[in-house]
Amino acid sequence: MNQKNSLGLDKCFKDLADPIILFKEWFIEAKKTEINDPNAIALATADKKGFPDVRMVLLKNFSNRGFVFYTNFNSKKSNDLKNNPNAALCFHWKSLLRQIRISGKILKVPDKEADEYYATRSYGSRIGAWASNQSSILKNRDELYKSIEDYKKKYQDENNVPRPDYWSGWNLNPGSIEFWLDGEDRIHQRLKYIKKDNGNWEKFLLNP
Repeated sequence: MNQKNSLGLDKCFKDLADPIILFKEWFIEAKKTEINDPNAIALATADKKGFPDVRMVLLKNFSNRGFVFYTNFNSKKSNDLKNNPNAALCFHWKSLLRQIRISGKILKVPDKEADEYYATRSYGSRIGAWASNQSSILKNRDELYKSIEDYKKKYQDENNVPRPDYWSGWNLNPGSIEFWLDGEDRIHQRLKYIKKDNGNWEKFLLNP
């Protein structure tokens, strides 16, 4: 018989007051079992008219302050977030039959934090941040390749490629986090945390 927690859920849900700690434990498991990109997340945004959009991004850091990803601030996703800072993330780990949904407010990460992460990227990735006018129309691939070569000539020192002002990170400060486990006959297990005004978390079960 499978072990259960105090709410009658599978033991993988633990008995934790802080969902960030539970996220960390699930993420550690995902890194062991997912073949590619366990940090891949679907990011949902909406523009100022409320029209939704979704795409995959990569989680690069997380803490009690939120979940961080990096991008071009002139991109479609960033323009959406500038106009409407409400956003949602969804992790799906097929190998574990688990899913985590997170929603909250988006904030820009501090410049120092963005600089530190940018410095860890490969030379080609740092050049790419300069060369690609993300989400804009591209006439042909040669146009992009020429831009890459131009910036390689400009920044020949691989150890000295500055971060573009328009490239940085977004931090999603969560207001709710839901943990989901696949169940037989689609009787899934769902545990949701809501952050209260005092900063503490309230948790409760959801119907599948």
